[in-house]
Amino acid sequence: MSEPSHSSTIAGWREWVGLPELGVPWIKAKLDTGAQTSSLHAFDIEEIRTDGEDRVRFGVQPWQHNDADAVVVELPVLDRRSVRSSSGHTEERVVVLLDVALLGRTLAVEVTLTNRDSMGFRMLIGREALQQGFLVDSARSFVGGRAPRAVRQQNRDVAPAV
Repeated sequence: MSEPSHSSTIAGWREWVGLPELGVPWIKAKLDTGAQTSSLHAFDIEEIRTDGEDRVRFGVQPWQHNDADAVVVELPVLDRRSVRSSSGHTEERVVVLLDVALLGRTLAVEVTLTNRDSMGFRMLIGREALQQGFLVDSARSFVGGRAPRAVRQQNRDVAPAV
């Protein structure tokens, strides 16, 4: 059996990631080897056409149950795909290309936009992204460290201690 030609970074099943081009330094993501594509919680998704280019304007709310640090962004549409959720429901989604900061590396990731309000994580990182040199250890969490305490408290919709 031959050794792989690249090294792999060990990641936990959940990690704090960043979306630098969106101005989102912290968002909790589930690393899901059962999902092919990555997805991001988005709201007010609006497809537009600017100078002959298909674009999408949408909001990103990094925190569950808290609209602090929400941003509105506009990006080119990379693709549109039918995605089947874990519940078996099929949905047509817009795909954008995003830089995702994970464990000290920045990856170019194809991400579908959808409402993830009912999900436990605002972002899901799928196999296509993880194939860029990551192994997921399902027994570990936050291998890359945790967001600062004040950030985590904000994520729980709790005011930070003074």
